[in-house]
Amino acid sequence: IVTVNCARLLKADHHATNGVVHVIDKVITTTTNSIQQIIETEESLETLWAAVAASDLNSLLESEGQYTLLAPTNEAFEKIPRETLNRILGDPEALRDLLNHHILKSAMCAEAIIAGLTMETLEGTTLDVGCSGEELTLNGKPIIANKDVLATNGVVHFVNELLIPDSAKTLFELAQESEVSKSMDFFRQAGLSSHLT
Repeated sequence: IVTVNCARLLKADHHATNGVVHVIDKVITTTTNSIQQIIETEESLETLWAAVAASDLNSLLESEGQYTLLAPTNEAFEKIPRETLNRILGDPEALRDLLNHHILKSAMCAEAIIAGLTMETLEGTTLDVGCSGEELTLNGKPIIANKDVLATNGVVHFVNELLIPDSAKTLFELAQESEVSKSMDFFRQAGLSSHLT
């Protein structure tokens, strides 16, 4: 699937006497803002803007290149327990891993995404980016709230859930989500859960 500034190419290679015509399904508008500038000007991304500033990722999101930012909205950050969020925001390494987990290594418009596509993030992990009917999905869940916000250095999709990679979780948080959650109850009862957090 070929796109031009996120407009889908419908018919290609109509040859004319003085050139060639490709038919697309949208009017292409001028794009002037970088991904960083979009984050700075969008009210629903205020928390993300603060997190990017704290992790020194500004220069990357202003740089030339082609990225896809899965931008967590303020609502996405509010869904996370305050204690967990404060811990991540206070840990530069975990914060950078968290943000890099939301950045794909290439620009990916919604029209070019097909079911079952696996994309690598800047963090080195992978995300399953796909579609279910008209909805875009991440790891099988339809959490993309707004798609195809074009930037000079890529594209932004707003997501309404935070994607926390394992590297940004404590041992306790990892264990609670796995097959050893029962063991965690024993650690808690024994007063040892602090060692895992």
